[in-house]
Amino acid sequence: MAVAILGDMQSSRLSRWAPGYRELPAPAGTGEAVVCMWIGVTPPGTGGSTTDVLPDGCTDLIWQQRHGVFFAGPDTGPAPALTPPDTALVGVRFRPGAGGPALGIPLAELRDQRVDVAGLVPWLARNLPPDLEPEETFARMTQISRQLATDAPPDRLVRHATVLLAAGQTSVTDLARTVAVSERQLLRRFDAAVGYGPKTLHRVMRFRRALTLMSADGQHLDLAVLANRAGYADQAHMTREVTKMAGLPPAALARRWAAAA
Repeated sequence: MAVAILGDMQSSRLSRWAPGYRELPAPAGTGEAVVCMWIGVTPPGTGGSTTDVLPDGCTDLIWQQRHGVFFAGPDTGPAPALTPPDTALVGVRFRPGAGGPALGIPLAELRDQRVDVAGLVPWLARNLPPDLEPEETFARMTQISRQLATDAPPDRLVRHATVLLAAGQTSVTDLARTVAVSERQLLRRFDAAVGYGPKTLHRVMRFRRALTLMSADGQHLDLAVLANRAGYADQAHMTREVTKMAGLPPAALARRWAAAA
């Protein structure tokens, strides 16, 4: 039995590093701060891989084989990411309101940027060098995510405000009053913990709802219905917003999203 279990574990580790992108559960005890761990592997002998990274309100700590570790700040538009062939990436994705405290950096400074950590958080660079084996990197990233979530937990007020916005239990206009702080203080804390203000986060959340609906409905979309279900004022409003966020109008994005899914 022990031999069988060991064999299953070894097989699981090997499949973990097969080419492709996969998300894994957040490490135990980090659910308040971490959405997931993730792995991306590009196959050898190709021109590499270009991925359209779209806004999601999150911040990622990413290790890239032969490059090292960097931050992917919160995006407000499309951010194409080119990964060389035969390369592994390991990431930790922090929830809105958790990335700033965990990394110890006001996220507004990292908005729409990819920044090496060596000059910002040197101990992370020391612990995640470019030549580390991917499996060891995954183990270290798991432990680091636990450490960051414990030592520097999310801004609870911002997390609460984010949950209220996501659930539609308040509007952006009423949010400061709902969580009992001034609008200036709310914006300051959002800038530090999320990377931008509640209004932008609300737009990103609505955009992600549209993407979820696109995934569910495939290419058989009524754009007017989609706009209504996602929370846009009308189809024209959705077209403007989706084009800003994704670099493509909704119909073209839906086709690409369905093909990728």
